Parts: sequence; structure tokens; C-alpha cells
Amino acid sequence: MTNWQADLDALVQETMALTKSVRVAPPILRAVVEPNRMLALNLKNSERDQIRQRVATFKAHQERFAREREDYAASLLERMREQ
Repeated sequence: MTNWQADLDALVQETMALTKSVRVAPPILRAVVEPNRMLALNLKNSERDQIRQRVATFKAHQERFAREREDYAASLLERMREQ
């Protein structure tokens, strides 16, 4: 009857040693960014002004994506250098 208890104790000891040897990297904190909402059309503006406004919104959105990609790549390189 004590054989299974000895096996269980050995398994617990082995598991504890394994968990102490595993190194977990802390999670990377990410900023929460509100999505850009589509602006309501203003019929008083000319079509050209509306197109300019949409292009400016799209450009800002693309620049935000580029910054996020660069930040992610920099954090990934930093984590690789630490290891």
C-alpha cells in the first residue's frame, strides 16, 4: 500500500523540480487603442473635401498600424536579446 504513496511523493517532487526550472517571460503590456469611427457625411462639404477627409483618416489609420508593427518588432528583438 505504501508503494503508490511513494510513487505519488516521487511524482510530486519531480513536478515541483520541473516547475522551478521553467522560466516564464513576463507578458508584454499593450496599449488599448480606440478604433477610428467612420465620420458622418456632411452634405454641406463638397465631395472633394469629403474625399480629403477620408484619405486623411485612412492615412492616420495606416500610420498607427505602422507604429504598432514597429513597436512589436522592437519588443520582440529586445526579448530575443535578453535570452
